[in-house]
Amino acid sequence: MGYKTSSNTTSTSTPGWSGKAVDSRGEKGKTFKGGHSGPLMGWSRWRRLSSRASGEDILARQDLDPAMNAKMHLVNNAIDEIGWTFYHTKLFFLNGFGYAVDSLILLLQSVIAGPAYREFGSRGYEKGLTIAVYSGMLIGALFWGLGADIVGRRYAFNISLLVCSLSAITAGGMPNWASLGLVVSLIGFGGGGNLVLDTTVFLEYLPSSKQWVLTLMAAWWGLGQAVTGFIAWGFLVPTKWNCASADNCTMANNMGWRYVMFTSGALVFVLSILRVTVIRLKETPKYLLGTGEDAKVVETLQYLAERYGRPCSLTLNQLGACGLVTGTHSKSRFSFGETMVHLKGLFATPKISVSTVMIWLSWAMVGLAYPLFYVFLPSYLKARGAKLDLSQFDVWRNYALINISSVFGPLLAGWLCNLPLLGRRYTMFIGGFMTASFFLGYTWVRTAAQDAGISCAIAFSLNVYYGTLYAYTPEVLPSAHRATGNGIAVACNRVMGILSAVIATVANTSTVVPIYICVGLLAAMGVAAALFPFEPYGRRSS
Repeated sequence: MGYKTSSNTTSTSTPGWSGKAVDSRGEKGKTFKGGHSGPLMGWSRWRRLSSRASGEDILARQDLDPAMNAKMHLVNNAIDEIGWTFYHTKLFFLNGFGYAVDSLILLLQSVIAGPAYREFGSRGYEKGLTIAVYSGMLIGALFWGLGADIVGRRYAFNISLLVCSLSAITAGGMPNWASLGLVVSLIGFGGGGNLVLDTTVFLEYLPSSKQWVLTLMAAWWGLGQAVTGFIAWGFLVPTKWNCASADNCTMANNMGWRYVMFTSGALVFVLSILRVTVIRLKETPKYLLGTGEDAKVVETLQYLAERYGRPCSLTLNQLGACGLVTGTHSKSRFSFGETMVHLKGLFATPKISVSTVMIWLSWAMVGLAYPLFYVFLPSYLKARGAKLDLSQFDVWRNYALINISSVFGPLLAGWLCNLPLLGRRYTMFIGGFMTASFFLGYTWVRTAAQDAGISCAIAFSLNVYYGTLYAYTPEVLPSAHRATGNGIAVACNRVMGILSAVIATVANTSTVVPIYICVGLLAAMGVAAALFPFEPYGRRSS
């Protein structure tokens, strides 16, 4: 299990440059007996001495840079010693806002696509906005993910949400289908990066006893979807703002979808300003370790400890005693070599390689299964004789109910993943198979009430899986390459989202086969999760 350092701990002995013990006050102690007495003690011996004071780091047993491992261990000790503070509470809310924004903008394009397409004469590729937003999020995940490993988390964290908000406001004034698609892709570009950074930044400040909160934070995703539903319910139902057909549909009588974009963009803009003014984020200590800026690591953690009245025994002397970190960056930060360093770091050992590939495949599978299910669903239900007969009011009421249901999935997941018998892996296993079973339930849907009930159950159970996967991914990736690996995982998801839109256009949507394919994908995701090489429960992110 993870260990939280007692609040009355005042020092932690660590080998000094001379081979003598140097505690947190810089006082010299007795020389260690036996073994290596140089600047960097052997890793196995160092671990035996330090393990008495703290828990195990997730990647500690992997054959990684010993200096990085040793420093990471000390930083994790310091973060545990400081514990949860009001700073973490602010991060939970403002990073959570980012989660909500990501789900909000991902759904915006789907709720405005129909009304906008009618206004612009139903000309062009009908699924264009879906491909636009997924393409933007694909590029954004890769750009901001890699960028956060190269220049730091802070800049991407602050800028990406602002890009998203300004693009959303601009989208509400677009004059044609093509220009709307372009701006929607920019919304996705900002949102795609924000999604990568929310989990990465929050995790790199979390004490080990609270890492399960990263799973709980996914509840904000469902809240963002619910907000989208309520905004759409308010603006897309009144007939004065929504034309019924493309025959006489102009900007003057079809302002509903534009109001949705203006309102959503303004909300996101407020949140982006709150991020800069309320948090005033300092660069994460785990990123600074990879850049060799030990003094800034100590300064950041000591600042948190002093501001919130907590102990912190970490010193620059302790970090210096661990040696120099190598292999986390190339000679030139802005080069192809730098990109290769971060890609290779995700395959540093056989076990890490297997973990990375399995995570990316899981993101790809859920990225195909979920949107594919919903793009096929209307045609499938109609072909099977389901009689829904929903008014616009009923459609958006059900939409709100479904998205509210999704808020509670991560709440359950946060509790389950912190149980010793389940951990993160078996929580995802449960979530995957629960969702698969509810997907099968759609083969019996014939009424509007059944449709709403099964949809709510799917939203709940899928977010048990999805919320845990969001948290698990950064937990098991090496810190120096975490944002890159997380970004590629999200990008895999977006590629499959684009593919689902294409499939919906060309494939037969009236058969039961797509549902069985989705069920198979969800079951495979659950099995894969149970076989993941690393279990973060009781261990600390490296």
